[in-house]
Amino acid sequence: MLTSFRSGSGAECMVGVAQLVERWLVEPDVAGSSPVVHPKMIHLQAIVVADPAALLERETEQAGAPELDPPWVTLVWNDPVNLMSYVSWVFRSYFGFPAQEATRRMLQVHEDGRAVVASGSREEMERHVEAMHDFGLWATLERDAR
Repeated sequence: MLTSFRSGSGAECMVGVAQLVERWLVEPDVAGSSPVVHPKMIHLQAIVVADPAALLERETEQAGAPELDPPWVTLVWNDPVNLMSYVSWVFRSYFGFPAQEATRRMLQVHEDGRAVVASGSREEMERHVEAMHDFGLWATLERDAR
């Protein structure tokens, strides 16, 4: 393993870095009998690490991959407690809807019994549901049926 980066060419430094990364990404298994290769290590093995441009290109390709998990939606349900003006105010203040859009979604909740107010990742929708609960509204999340 390369211990000092003060001497040597750039390629030697990259090899030293690759050796450090390989050491960090190989984890011992529970029994301690053989190392288990971290999933990211598989991607590094296919790249010539002496070429930093190839490494950067590979990381960029992975970051731009589409999300496989279908989007989730936050649903707000009609309830017998909250005033329509309050529900509209919550939609304007929390989601930043314009007054007309907040009123349209509030009427959808009132007339149809529910309305989709947001869509995105599950974690983001969980935060929205919790926020709606904090405002005293009935809300749930589910996978987008589209």
